[in-house]
Amino acid sequence: MEAAKSMDELTPIREVADRFGLPLSTLHYWERRGLVEPHRRSGRRYFDSEQVYRVALIKLWRETGLMSVEEIHSLLHRDVPPGTDWQSTVHARISALEAHIARLDAARSYLGHLLTCAHGNDLERCPDFRATVPVPRPDQDGPKSPTGTGPKDSP
Repeated sequence: MEAAKSMDELTPIREVADRFGLPLSTLHYWERRGLVEPHRRSGRRYFDSEQVYRVALIKLWRETGLMSVEEIHSLLHRDVPPGTDWQSTVHARISALEAHIARLDAARSYLGHLLTCAHGNDLERCPDFRATVPVPRPDQDGPKSPTGTGPKDSP
């Protein structure tokens, strides 16, 4: 199939990188991870129209769907962990995006309040703003350290 393609139908990797505003190293990384498969001519990489489309798709998923390279690989190759399917990956990503959107909405709300608050420079005393700041009660478990054991008492 590659032999049937003429050089006129193939786009050099540098041109693809420039067109999408990507460093060459990103396209090389995506190739190593199996996301794209450029053609090789005299040791140089070229992309056919299908691979250029795939670059556009990967970039869209990375930027708008905030998908990891692993998630994109599983969607492109339909190879997900045993016991799951590619739709589970999509559902998980949708859930993560919805949670992210909720956090962004909350941030927009309190930033908007900061701009219009009658308390001016004394925002810590604003009862409306204070009501939006989650402060755990002493009887609640606080956030855990990355190891899950809580803060350490010793240095």
